Amino acid sequence: MTSSDTPPVPRRLPSGAHEAVRPGSALLRLETTESRKGVLDGAWWPRSREIGAELPALLSALVTHLGPVSRVGLDATAWEGLPTRVVVDDHVVHVDSFPVGDDTVLITRGDRDIFSLLVVPPYAAPDAARAAMAQAVRADNVSDAEQILIDTGAGTVLWAEGSGRDRRTT
Repeated sequence: MTSSDTPPVPRRLPSGAHEAVRPGSALLRLETTESRKGVLDGAWWPRSREIGAELPALLSALVTHLGPVSRVGLDATAWEGLPTRVVVDDHVVHVDSFPVGDDTVLITRGDRDIFSLLVVPPYAAPDAARAAMAQAVRADNVSDAEQILIDTGAGTVLWAEGSGRDRRTT
């Protein structure tokens, strides 16, 4: 059997990384060239919809890999307490409100380098959240954030523990 006869191996997250994904995690597949082929550059699973509490940790993680981030684009209707700016490592990051949907966050480095991250709903079931994040970081992913959440079940209605009501996450 030649190497061309070998079936391609699907790209998956290493088992340890997959199991370690929990609320508050971000998975990134950062390609900084213009030839980025995947629809999304990564995924983020915040613990809540309180952006003031969630965004600083995400931005700190991104700054470690990307360098200074200049802007963040979020859908204001999806987040509680959306600020206009956040300070990360003594650098001001502007927060813009766009109708991108609650399933996406846009990160801008410099003037034009934009990274798009899937946002997994805070109350997603762990297995569904892990599957959604794994799909988002695949280099060959062609599905948008909304479709990934539908396909993996990460965007379904779940009972929010201790809330006394269901949380709609789609």
